[in-house]
Amino acid sequence: MNLTDVPVYMAAAAPAAQEPAWMPFVMMGGILVLFYFMLIRPQNKRRKEHQNLLAGLQKGDEVVTAGGMVGVINKVEDDFVKVQVAPNIEIRVQKSAVGATLPKGTVKTLDAA
Repeated sequence: MNLTDVPVYMAAAAPAAQEPAWMPFVMMGGILVLFYFMLIRPQNKRRKEHQNLLAGLQKGDEVVTAGGMVGVINKVEDDFVKVQVAPNIEIRVQKSAVGATLPKGTVKTLDAA
């Protein structure tokens, strides 16, 4: 029997090149770095900005709560703020429920509209 008589599918295939043993660790490290920059870092940045916002709240700031209520802060307490949402109407809101501060005069322009 001659080698030329052997069908192609029976011929011995050349051994495939094997990847280095450290390659899976490099891939896992790359995925972890990607997760850090895409998920963890932006979330920590938003959390830090929100903590700075809450720490800087003071009387007279115009705010929007997480529920969408717009008003002016009349009193800042340890964990709560009193927000005036209409003339003679104040509500007590947790500080963490304050979503954002608004530029001065925003509430007056909303009341005029």
